[in-house]
Amino acid sequence: MKVAVFGKPGGGKSTLAARVARAADLPLYQIDMLRYEEGGVEVPAETFMARYTEVLARPKWVLDGFASPATFQTTLEQATVLVYVERPLWRHVWWIAKRFILSPIRKPLGWPKNSLMLASTRASYRYLRLSPRFWTEDLKDRLRSYRPAKQVHFVRTASDEKMLLDDLRRLTARP
Repeated sequence: MKVAVFGKPGGGKSTLAARVARAADLPLYQIDMLRYEEGGVEVPAETFMARYTEVLARPKWVLDGFASPATFQTTLEQATVLVYVERPLWRHVWWIAKRFILSPIRKPLGWPKNSLMLASTRASYRYLRLSPRFWTEDLKDRLRSYRPAKQVHFVRTASDEKMLLDDLRRLTARP
C-alpha cells in the first residue's frame, strides 16, 4: 500500500500521516525531510529528486506533504490511497500559529531539526493565502476521478479521520 497525504499548510497533515503509518503499519516519509536539511536549508533539486524517487520506488509507504505540482502529479500516480486534508480555514490559521507557539517546547512533526520557525511560519501563512489557486474544486474533481482504481479520502473533520484510519486498519488486517 502506498498512501499520499497532502493538503494546505497547517491542516495537520504530518500528524495524520503519522497516524496513518501506525494504523497501516507502513513506513512514513515526509517531503520536508527529503527536501530540507538541518536548520531548514534546502537541498539541491537533484538531491531532493533522488531522495523522492527512491521513496516512490519502495513497495510501501506513507508520503506526507507537497513539493511541487510536478512531484504532486507523480505522487498521485504512484499512490494507491490518496488523502486530501482540508480543514476549515480558521483551523489551518490556528494550527499554524499553535505550531509556532509550541515550537520552542517541541519540534513540529515532519520538520527538519533546528528549522527557522518564524520564517517557516510566515511561509506557511503565505502558502495558505495562495492555496485557493491550487487546492480548487477542479482538483477535488480530479482526485475523485481516480476512483475506483484508488481509494480517495477527503479529511475535514475528526470523524473523517476516524473513518480513514478504520478503513486502513481493515485493509491491512486482511489475510
